[in-house]
Amino acid sequence: MFVNTDGQKTPERLNCLVAGASGYIGGRLVPELLKAGHTVRCLARSPEKLRDHPWAGEVESVGGDVTDAAAVAASLRGIDVAYYLVHALGTGTGFEDTDRRAARIFAEQAQAAGVRRIVYLGGLTPNGIPERDLSPHLRSRAEVGRIFLEAPVPATVLRAAVVVGSGSASFEMVRHLTERLPVMLTPSWVSTRTQPIGVRDVLHYLVGSATMPAHVDRAFDIGGPDVLTYQEMMRRYARVAGLRRRLIVPVPLLTPRLSSHWIGLVTPVPASVARPLTESLRHEVVCDEHDIALYAPDPPGRPLPFDKALDLALRRVREAEHTTRWSSAAVPAAPGDPLPTDPGWAGGSLHQDERQLPVGTPRESLWKVVEAVGGGNGWYSFLLAWAVRGWLDRLVGGVGLRRRRRDAEHLRVGDSLDFWLVEEIGPGHLLRLRVEMRLPGLAWLETYAERCDGRVTRYRRRAVFHPRGLLGHVYWWIISPFHSVVFAGKARNITQAAAKGMCAPANEARTGRRRRAHARSRNRPAQARSRNRP
Repeated sequence: MFVNTDGQKTPERLNCLVAGASGYIGGRLVPELLKAGHTVRCLARSPEKLRDHPWAGEVESVGGDVTDAAAVAASLRGIDVAYYLVHALGTGTGFEDTDRRAARIFAEQAQAAGVRRIVYLGGLTPNGIPERDLSPHLRSRAEVGRIFLEAPVPATVLRAAVVVGSGSASFEMVRHLTERLPVMLTPSWVSTRTQPIGVRDVLHYLVGSATMPAHVDRAFDIGGPDVLTYQEMMRRYARVAGLRRRLIVPVPLLTPRLSSHWIGLVTPVPASVARPLTESLRHEVVCDEHDIALYAPDPPGRPLPFDKALDLALRRVREAEHTTRWSSAAVPAAPGDPLPTDPGWAGGSLHQDERQLPVGTPRESLWKVVEAVGGGNGWYSFLLAWAVRGWLDRLVGGVGLRRRRRDAEHLRVGDSLDFWLVEEIGPGHLLRLRVEMRLPGLAWLETYAERCDGRVTRYRRRAVFHPRGLLGHVYWWIISPFHSVVFAGKARNITQAAAKGMCAPANEARTGRRRRAHARSRNRPAQARSRNRP
């Protein structure tokens, strides 16, 4: 215990090392440790990956590999509790040797540095199956845990099955398979039972492990209250994500090797990661005990049921549908949300196309052009393509391009703009539009006018698409090649218009003048028009 400035006793402030801070769990654990009052040092092979985290300025970041004894020794100097959240899954067939060597180095250097506790998050293993008969993935996880438990430094080994949260490899396989395949021919492992756990609960137990009594030196099973098959998880995912019920047909002939290639083809999860995981899925993994609650008591309503954990993990999906604002769906420090350091296949399906160009003109001039898009001013690129897209939307009952603009120069939140709706405006720098066409998903178009050095301004445009089911992915794959033509031309024309001080291309400006002249003519008094008749 230590005494704070008010003279009150509070839990002991510990110096914690997080090895693997750039990983899935590590990046989420760091802010939880800071919130608990501990100081944190992060060990990562590429510490520059941590710069985008909001907590980057509150921690000490050091570079190094866990197979480098000198780097590990330096990172452990002055540390009380060392979190080991590293594994070599996906690095090749020799990952077991790498895991073994790294764990031994870490345990030896922790003892030499006087570390009081090692905390390791491993995998839940099946009962009654010898370690040698496990899949390489589970066998390696079990061996690393055993190395730490046999070392002189007291260790806490947490054993979890599927962690429900954006970035967990097992969960991402379930997510992508369910999203992309309305009908699935699956291996027999879809009938294997497992005990998933929400990432929030994993973090709770990890933080609680830091203050365990010195005599505790053991492994703990951690899991949620539900025991489910992978087939049940896929169907529940479809329901929570608002997808149609999936038809799942197990095919026993699909071997783990074939399954991994199939997963690598259908989902963004690489086959090198999928194969060791699918080999593990033939084993049933269910918790034997819940002794962890003796040292890290469960808050009310915890651990979370699978559906609740899933609902939180799908925050972006759920809030995109209910509030139509994808940008606010990811609340800072929400454990289930994607992080910048997550692998590219993590975080569900959110396709993006981003382009930027420098503009040698003040930001105000660029913003004037950006705010004037659409309606009579046009879209600055391939006007016929935009018109055809509007006609196609009207054919299927959509709004098309009929709505034009409320005002030729200025926009406000809630304005209709052709087949877009103005969702947000950051005056002078941000325009976010949400598409109201009939699409198999949700789409946004963001345009930024960003100030750089001197008179140089940067135009940045980002298109974001959240697909719904397989049709949504197919739509993106078909339409994305045209983005390089349409959006590149738009960026070029907008920046040129800004440099010339124009609000629209010359032909659009002439069209606008003709419309205004025609309107003035129609509004003249009848007698004035009659005097001009021959």
